[in-house]
Amino acid sequence: MTTSLSPLLDDRLYADLLVRIGEIAKHEGIEVYAVGGLVRDLLLDRPTTDLDFMTVGEGTGIALAEAVADDLGGTKAHVYPNFGTAAIRLPAPWAPGVDEDADPLVLEFVAARKESYRRSSRKPIVEDGTLEDDQHRRDFTINAMAIHLHPDRFGTLIDPFDGQRDLDRETIDTPLDPVETFDDDPLRMVRAARFATQLAFRVSDRVFEAMKDRADRVKILSQERITDELNKILLSDTPSIGFKIMEATGILAHLLPLVQRLKGVEQRDGRGHKDNFYHTLKVLDNLAERTADRDDENVLWLRWAALFHDIAKPDTKRYSNQDGWTFHGHEHKGARMIPDIFRRLKLPMDERMQYVKKLIYLHHRPIALVDEDVTDSAVRRLLYEAGDDVDDLMTLVRSDVTSGNPHRRRRYLRAFDRVEKKMAEVEEKDRLRNFEPPVDGYEIMKTLGINEGVAVGIAKTWIREAILDGAIPNEHDAAFDYLMQIKDEALRRGELFETMIHRLSGPERRATGAIKEAVFEHDLPDDEDDALAYLEAVKEDTLAPVTDKATGN
Repeated sequence: MTTSLSPLLDDRLYADLLVRIGEIAKHEGIEVYAVGGLVRDLLLDRPTTDLDFMTVGEGTGIALAEAVADDLGGTKAHVYPNFGTAAIRLPAPWAPGVDEDADPLVLEFVAARKESYRRSSRKPIVEDGTLEDDQHRRDFTINAMAIHLHPDRFGTLIDPFDGQRDLDRETIDTPLDPVETFDDDPLRMVRAARFATQLAFRVSDRVFEAMKDRADRVKILSQERITDELNKILLSDTPSIGFKIMEATGILAHLLPLVQRLKGVEQRDGRGHKDNFYHTLKVLDNLAERTADRDDENVLWLRWAALFHDIAKPDTKRYSNQDGWTFHGHEHKGARMIPDIFRRLKLPMDERMQYVKKLIYLHHRPIALVDEDVTDSAVRRLLYEAGDDVDDLMTLVRSDVTSGNPHRRRRYLRAFDRVEKKMAEVEEKDRLRNFEPPVDGYEIMKTLGINEGVAVGIAKTWIREAILDGAIPNEHDAAFDYLMQIKDEALRRGELFETMIHRLSGPERRATGAIKEAVFEHDLPDDEDDALAYLEAVKEDTLAPVTDKATGN
């Protein structure tokens, strides 16, 4: 029986555009179909702003794109001849009834093709093909459907693999043998998890078994392609679906081994800890629910923070008879791990990485503020360190409450209500979010008659700490008076640092950071020789592990 989807198209704002493309194709003598996600989302009544068109005949995809661009006027086709594809981007409002701030409509054109793969390569051998060839190469049945755009057959569904049936039964399946499908392009296994996540579908039994059988094939994929799919899973309504599928099939161990190792519960003396893998997924789902109304770019990095917030727990896990299982310092170690993780995943190494690192570093701090007698200084310090990201931090912290006990869950959330109220009070009073000390480095240099250096940094840091501790108000005159109290010690420490740095040579320069930390934070002897001896000891202690490793002692 022939099925027409024309009635479903009536309510779509892009319907007139499809009719127009069909008429242009007829005029140009080109056979064209709407394919893939457009058809799938039409049957699921989901919105879409990416429309894919498949033509038959060498070079016809590009030719039709250029003809459509000419007909529409005021736009152009972006041609990619090496891939035989072309795209047209129509900014909003691209049709009557479309808001000006809506997403652009993207039209992608490609000629039908057939593909074959060598087992050792992820790059296919591509040849011109028929409609049937093109549908056979599609990843899943729900993406292998097409509809005619020719005016005489407009809207007629072409569904050779029962994709409509799989939509009805909410199942991800492949047109051909899934083992062959995944051998051809292993990314399809990650995409299976992604589509299951986005659509809240299950993967078929045969697809699941094939994913288990071919899991190690994902090792040949480029990291960029993998990360693109992971981003889409994270941005879904229930991200845990995809991560559970990937974990159960063995794929996650290859893609995100640090997340995989969170799984499992160790027992000792009859005492176990929670499974940090499933806890992490619950946090991620909680966060997705709390941020469902935020746009993708705004929320993606918060979700990466949720995925990695407990990433260092396996490294910090300890057991004692008194305390049971502990994970002390996992937030600090986890934050230090983020740059390497982002680098491996080909995620951006800019302020977005720093944002994720900061949230992980701070995600336990609000818990320490739930006591009724928490000091203003502790709140000030959190406000300063979180800055404009304090609201995202609290969203993560609230999502981290995953107890199965409703009473305990409500108790924690009420405690965080008190923390946020306290933060609002301190913020209003002290104006500390993203603050800089009211006496800046230039004024310090001018007042003390020195150039930029460690002494300036010490003075700025000590002024900032005094304000955060509540020792002085966040005002210029108070900060300047405090500078005059500490200036001699800041200058002395700056000179001690310079003396030590001039003594370092070669591998000893590894101790620079530790020496700098000591002159900023440690209690140094008043006598210059004693102070230098103390810093020499800091140097030796810092270098000792390196020396021992080099000598084998």
